[in-house]
Amino acid sequence: MLVKTEAIVLHALKYGEGRLIVDMFTREQGRLSFIVPLPKSERAKIKKQYLQPLTLLTLEADVRQQVQLQKLRDAALLSPLSSLLSDPKKLSIGLFVSEFLYHALKGEQRNEPLFDYVFSSLQWLDGAAAPTESSGKAGFANFHLVFLMRLTRFLGFYPNLEDEGEYFDLRGATFCSLPPVHRDFLLPQEAGRIRLLMRMDYTTMHLFRLSRSERNRILELLLLYYRLHLPAFPEMRSVSVLQELFSG
Repeated sequence: MLVKTEAIVLHALKYGEGRLIVDMFTREQGRLSFIVPLPKSERAKIKKQYLQPLTLLTLEADVRQQVQLQKLRDAALLSPLSSLLSDPKKLSIGLFVSEFLYHALKGEQRNEPLFDYVFSSLQWLDGAAAPTESSGKAGFANFHLVFLMRLTRFLGFYPNLEDEGEYFDLRGATFCSLPPVHRDFLLPQEAGRIRLLMRMDYTTMHLFRLSRSERNRILELLLLYYRLHLPAFPEMRSVSVLQELFSG
């Protein structure tokens, strides 16, 4: 079936001497893997830079349900992310986001609201202002935390806002007044970090001043939360680089 759709590149892996396996999240078909010949010249229809992680594309593909690796017929840039590739801090965040999505969206079927959320989030990060001389701080330092928290809405385990309590049950995604019988829960101080994060969005997150250690601890809690809800979610290589960003 010939399909035309928007897509976000998640990961590319060299396969043999002249091909790539490229994983993408598409708006019309969900997660798909493609076998793509390596472009041999600048005149190639599908250019090598189109296959970099987080590139936003429009593509045409021959999609077959029982085939593991699909054939990509054509691709074009949908929305260039120039700042995301040139700003070192944004690039580090982008590498983390691409690795995270590669694992988090495995097997994801068509989910247009999820696609639109990821797509608009990447555009927001690309357009976010650089640090000002007066503040000395980047307005996007908390981006990855807000992105992960709000992504849980689309994956089915966003914390229940109707529940009261000082503890947070990581398995049940609920706040509770007493610790649950299992050990996967947060004590009041750390449960408060989850409540704080739920108050943030991209336009207000710069108002929440977190130290590097606080930001890194929240990231640890979020990754633990994801591992409890997504089977076989692995350790991530890009976390160590991300943890060195933003001194305050």
